[in-house]
Amino acid sequence: MADPRGFLTTPVEHPTRRPVAERTRDWKEVYPERALLPIVQKQAGRCMDCGIPFCHNGCPLGNLIPEWNDLTWRGDWAGAIERLHATNNFPEFTGRLCPAPCETACVLGINQPAVTIKNVEVSIIDRAWDEGLVTPQPPERHSGKTVAVVGSGPSGLAAAQQLTRAGHTVAVYERADRIGGLLRYGIPEFKMEKRHLDRRLWQMQAEGTVFRCGVTAGRDVPAAALRAEYDAVVLCGGATVARGLPVPGADLPGVHQAMEYLPQANRAVAASLVSGGGPASPGPVPEPPISARGKHVVIIGGGDTGADCLGTAHRQGARSVTQLEIMAQPPAGRPGHQPWPTYPMIYRVSSAHEEGGERVFAVSTQAFLGDDAGRVRALRVVEVEGPAARFAPVPGTEREIRADLVLLAMGFTGADRAGLLTDLGVDMDARGNVARDGAFATSVPGVFVAGDMGRGQSLIVWAIAEGRSAAAAVDAYLMGSSALPAPIPPTARPMT
Repeated sequence: MADPRGFLTTPVEHPTRRPVAERTRDWKEVYPERALLPIVQKQAGRCMDCGIPFCHNGCPLGNLIPEWNDLTWRGDWAGAIERLHATNNFPEFTGRLCPAPCETACVLGINQPAVTIKNVEVSIIDRAWDEGLVTPQPPERHSGKTVAVVGSGPSGLAAAQQLTRAGHTVAVYERADRIGGLLRYGIPEFKMEKRHLDRRLWQMQAEGTVFRCGVTAGRDVPAAALRAEYDAVVLCGGATVARGLPVPGADLPGVHQAMEYLPQANRAVAASLVSGGGPASPGPVPEPPISARGKHVVIIGGGDTGADCLGTAHRQGARSVTQLEIMAQPPAGRPGHQPWPTYPMIYRVSSAHEEGGERVFAVSTQAFLGDDAGRVRALRVVEVEGPAARFAPVPGTEREIRADLVLLAMGFTGADRAGLLTDLGVDMDARGNVARDGAFATSVPGVFVAGDMGRGQSLIVWAIAEGRSAAAAVDAYLMGSSALPAPIPPTARPMT
């Protein structure tokens, strides 16, 4: 195990984020580069090597956390990355973007701060890249089978890498101009610089995965052509139907979905990095069509997407930012009805919240109000009572909040049926997702689904776990059996 007395003698320590005044003037990650290295080995030594490591249960990937904590504490970085890669294709993504359910399940967290598992994870992979320990792993032989993966988000990339390494010829179709899905155009640069994505794509290409950008499956390549050309198809297109807000004025100019706003901002930042010669010497960021500069911004939705909009608006120079949430403010500590090792709903402060803006809880939007020119000028909101009261309005609490730009970050309702899904004829479930059985197979033979398109809106760690598991199911479908690991074992449950 790691330091036998580490959990008793080593206090928890987190890296210091860059000063707010500094980081809101650029788009680099909020942590200084290699900020974790001076502290990470001692922090890994806090791992207790529990008899029953509940962190495994908390992690959908089943990461071998006590093992790579021990190896990190001992300074065996090669061994640590080997154990980390055994369960996770992309720890540089999860180490930056995952909310770390493993930490809330940490046994040490019962009565003191949990092991900083996520920080150890990202330190291992960053050091592995620095030391040349991450190399292409092309297959030793080719199966002669072909697979199309539709969508290049985390589930699609994980499925593609696993299937390529199993010896199949894999092509990834992406409708955007560059590979990465929401990793590319949904996640802001300050949360994950895209150089981490690009070097992983380099590895995948060197292994033999083929990427086809700017191709919309179902339109540019018909569904029938996909099924005819490939032995199997894996649908990883995500849950892209955004939840709207059906109140008066929702169609006013200036009211936008978060996934209209964030991709434009990310494209503008990407253009500045290209024109400036890379992240080390960025050029000026072009003004995107939807910009917060000089505006009073209201974000409806208190989750991660709302926080991404918040940090982006700060960097674009918003005059003010207000984030609304219909739920009451959660408690600072774990509530009694969400005991360890469950993931608790507590009050969390992201890096974007540190940078400013106002958070308003327990309010509901009644209407968007327009100005004389027909653009949004304000929201009329009312305080509400909690879920038990079905968010009933509290009489006499109505008020207006000024807004020149409103961003809806309220989640997604399922997969987009138009085009590919309709043409394939796959069944859908009651929640708007592609229906599947326990082996990730859809109602159409040879067509599988993974990630948010089949699961519904979820976490990046679940997307990677599903991509890996679907790859094992596809490999077994093509070859009769599979040696690929499946974090989510196949079950005999009926299609839902």
